[in-house]
Amino acid sequence: MQHDKTVGVIGLGLMGEVLCGRLMAAGFGVVGTDVDPAKNARLGQRGGQAVASAAEVASCGVIALAVFSTDQVEEVVETLLPLVAPGTVLLCTSTCDPDRIEALGKRLAGGHLRFLETPVSGTSEQVRQGDGVGLIGGDPAAAADVVAVLDALFPRRFHIGKIGDGGRAKLAVNLILGLNRMALAEGLTFAERMGLNPKAFLAVAKGAASYSQVMETKGGKMLARDFAPEGRVKQTLKDVHMMLNQGERLGQSLPMLQVHCDVLESCVRAGEAERDNSIVVEEIRRRRKPV
Repeated sequence: MQHDKTVGVIGLGLMGEVLCGRLMAAGFGVVGTDVDPAKNARLGQRGGQAVASAAEVASCGVIALAVFSTDQVEEVVETLLPLVAPGTVLLCTSTCDPDRIEALGKRLAGGHLRFLETPVSGTSEQVRQGDGVGLIGGDPAAAADVVAVLDALFPRRFHIGKIGDGGRAKLAVNLILGLNRMALAEGLTFAERMGLNPKAFLAVAKGAASYSQVMETKGGKMLARDFAPEGRVKQTLKDVHMMLNQGERLGQSLPMLQVHCDVLESCVRAGEAERDNSIVVEEIRRRRKPV
């Protein structure tokens, strides 16, 4: 993969837009598309080539998917299959149902479309800065063939195993991450209710045994009530529902995740689905009982 190649990107939301930026910064041309014309226009303004449909991306030798759901991934694959050239590599960066993605990978095995699962751990801002962690599932040979693209997108990455395992790792990582975010929201609110200065307390928490990376990425947003999205509530809730479905299928109770789900659903009911997932702190604040 040479730097004069063009990479296709399907889905230009928070993560897709960041992926385009990283590719262009690494010297790749980008052809991208989204169902939202405003996002297509923004790609054009940044120096990429915006096209009207996924079919118009099919000529790219490497295509990255950054769509919302497993249904959309399957739909895009069906669109691309009859159009792509043999050897085309499809990188699925979306967080998907791992069982369905594994089944999709098996169906595509041996065909002319090579499928790699490449979900990323980290907020869109972390990925923008090169701090996102790619979780790769699929054929190592296919990954080696597009190593320059993977280097541009995910300087830090792990090859987890077969297709489906990347998504399984992403769900488990996101479970821990979400609970850390909830713990931070509850701890900050608790400290504030006890009369501590929240900003000063956050500095203490960062220096104590309670530290987690979430304090760096979400602590300031919680204190400033800055909920401009880097990871939307609706996306996080979609992932949490997938985790709970996996737990149900495996017979594994996930009691703390159930609480997280309840808080996120309350945020959605409060009209906060499009806000950053750090807004869980507002729901914790709303759960104040009279004394």
